[in-house]
Amino acid sequence: MKKISQFIKLFKQALSGNDKQDFTQGSIGKAAFLLAVPMVLEMVMESIFAVTDIFFVAALGADAIAVVGLTEAIITLLYAVAIGLSMAVTATIARRVGEKNIEGANLVAGQTIWLGFVVASMVALIGVFYSEDILTMMGASDSVIEGGKNFTSIMLGGSITILYLFLFNAIFRGAADASVAMKSLWLANGLNIFLDPMLIYGIGPFPELGVTGAAVATNIGRGVGILYQLYHLTNVGNRIKLEISHLKIDWEVCLKLLGTSAGGISQFLIATASWIVLVRIVSSFGSEAVAGYTIAIRIVIFAILPAWGLSNAVATLVGQNLGAGAPDRAEKSVWTIAKYNVFFMVSIALIFIIFAQEIIQLFTQTTSVIIYGVDCLRYVCYGYGFYAIGMIVVQAFNGAGDTITPTKINFFCYWLFQIPLALALAIAFELGPNGVFLAITIAESLIALVGIIYFRRGHWKTVNV
Repeated sequence: MKKISQFIKLFKQALSGNDKQDFTQGSIGKAAFLLAVPMVLEMVMESIFAVTDIFFVAALGADAIAVVGLTEAIITLLYAVAIGLSMAVTATIARRVGEKNIEGANLVAGQTIWLGFVVASMVALIGVFYSEDILTMMGASDSVIEGGKNFTSIMLGGSITILYLFLFNAIFRGAADASVAMKSLWLANGLNIFLDPMLIYGIGPFPELGVTGAAVATNIGRGVGILYQLYHLTNVGNRIKLEISHLKIDWEVCLKLLGTSAGGISQFLIATASWIVLVRIVSSFGSEAVAGYTIAIRIVIFAILPAWGLSNAVATLVGQNLGAGAPDRAEKSVWTIAKYNVFFMVSIALIFIIFAQEIIQLFTQTTSVIIYGVDCLRYVCYGYGFYAIGMIVVQAFNGAGDTITPTKINFFCYWLFQIPLALALAIAFELGPNGVFLAITIAESLIALVGIIYFRRGHWKTVNV
């Protein structure tokens, strides 16, 4: 009973916030738990975004699912930029906090707002004016383009909500205020879940917008989440306190953030560009194949994002401990959390493999879509044990500010290995979409193995940010 009581107390502490906690001292297990709980729950909320739209859109048919999947494939390019910038923000703020330089962390937070605004503006212009061209490039049929161009336009046009959610949460994670990041996504998701069916099907006083309603609901939900984040960024009670003076452009800080994020952005652009090619290959086998792939990948993301929460905890611990001059403690933190992640991911994989058909059927009753979805879900899950270690190691590099090493690994494993392998298996060996699914598993497993080799060399301990 005493252990249960202690666990409940620690869990409540994790949910209430860690702004006064020093993660460079004391038990690594406790530090990992306090950081990981809100970060995992934050990513659970982000993963709900990934499945909510598909769940409510699925009833509109394969074309509607396809437009969500094809648009999401393009938006992964934006995610790449958002995640790359976020890694730089988290690493830099964590390092400043580890150095006890809170004013420096506040300045980084201020410059982050400008960087996000510039990137979002460029993406929005492209999305608003070229949505049809984007869907055509992705191999969408005429019916998919006609029914989904507004969805694509609104999702890309509202890109600032995606960027700011990522960037502001990166600020909180770097400062170890992960509970704020978690709560902002609770709020955003709650609104999205409520508004999705209302706007898609026109329930009550709401207009019936079809698949376009999903885009409107998502942007409203994320927008409200951002307002919640801004409230806490300007709140005296938090470790980070954003003031007007911090919004004055500091070119030195901006350029340093861009320099640190360049590797991270490249790292994820390489990965997401590869995913876009894979979707393009799958689309050559028809809308049903894309729909099955889209549903399965959304479910995969649902499981992987909480695991990313654990890896985000690693990034914070590595950054703060390196800032405090404790590289050995940083390394020990990585392997401690890696064990937790393997247990989590393998457990999820077993459930998905055994109950793949029942899970896919929650989203669609179309036989051909179910077959593709089940195959994709099972193939990808076979590599979950490797993914669990790989994402932890990669985030350890990123938390240290070494974004170049993962970029090199991604370039080799995705572009030089995964894409040729997917083409060969799907077309040359006539495995169809299953060849793409198998290529995903093999490439992701290879990334984990190569990442472990480079991590053990220890160069990441000497990176300066």
